[in-house]
Amino acid sequence: MTRLPPVARPGICREVCDDVGAPGPMERQALLDLPPTLAGHVEALTRAPVLERVETGGAVTTDAPNPELPLRVVFWNAERLKYVADSAGFLAGLDADVILLAEVDIGMARSGQKHTIRELAAALGMAFVYATEFVELGLGDRRERAWFEGHENRSGLHGGAILARVPLSDPAVIRLGDTGDWFDGSRGERRVGGRIAVVARADAAGTDIAVAALHLESHGSPASRADEISRLLGVLDAYAAGAPIIVGGDLNTNTADRDVPDWPEHRREIAEADPQRLQSPVAFEPLFEHLAEAGFDCQSCNVAGVTQRTRPDGTPVAPFAKLDWLFCRDLEVAGPAIHPALSCDGSKAISDHDAISAIFSRQTGNHRAGRHT
Repeated sequence: MTRLPPVARPGICREVCDDVGAPGPMERQALLDLPPTLAGHVEALTRAPVLERVETGGAVTTDAPNPELPLRVVFWNAERLKYVADSAGFLAGLDADVILLAEVDIGMARSGQKHTIRELAAALGMAFVYATEFVELGLGDRRERAWFEGHENRSGLHGGAILARVPLSDPAVIRLGDTGDWFDGSRGERRVGGRIAVVARADAAGTDIAVAALHLESHGSPASRADEISRLLGVLDAYAAGAPIIVGGDLNTNTADRDVPDWPEHRREIAEADPQRLQSPVAFEPLFEHLAEAGFDCQSCNVAGVTQRTRPDGTPVAPFAKLDWLFCRDLEVAGPAIHPALSCDGSKAISDHDAISAIFSRQTGNHRAGRHT
């Protein structure tokens, strides 16, 4: 499919419900039967109101008072969240006040047909906000299609989420573009939708903070990722209305255009030419300039090191990159860390991404972060 400018859609959607209402099998088949073109994807968007909704649920079950600043915040690309019990054990061990998640399934064969975020929230005793990134019209990537051949998705939803043990309000989804690049199947999967940020306002004992779970396009280029960040910042500024902001995301900062022939070989060539490039991608990704110009601090929120890892099936393989980031505005930061995404007994990887965390506190003085260096 020829890549075209984003379809004109609302920047932020605030339709809140206790069930996003997944399309049934016949509705998903009707989406699959649309022509695999930009016009077909535009039509598909009109038939998928689930993409405009935000689901809230769960409950904070601790008897402790609402946490106040400083807050520990975790971001994790949970890779479908298919290991709910192991993920709950892993995240509980990080003792976070707010957890920002990417790649959360609802009703997918590859993740046991579970409403994964409801189960995870219940296991952790936290409230949640969820929004749909894609309506999945198939079983997933090449590996997942082989593993679950003959199965059918119950709901076919894939998105992002926020979990918290502080009160959350004003939940919403910011859609970063719906070009339909995944709709024709040329990337190995057929999907309706596009990348998102899930946002909410967290109340840290009276301090209002805007928090966002972000996922940028995995098949994009440095320029397209910078465009996505620009679209996010324009909406996020208005949403935060002057409140401090914390964002965690899989920014897919692989320093090159993923839509190239033989991407694995291209990535190896990049790493051989500059062994530090994938681990330190800032100079190759203009999105960091956009963040710095908007007053966001990335440097204090992150430590050096890659955030990818090998799954139990042996994929992906090195060289690995630093893809996952936290950034903030009008807050001070301490203790950034990377946490290996392993089951509690350490026997298996439960995602192809490690989690990251930092501790956020009130900013002293009236200054904003300077340019990222």
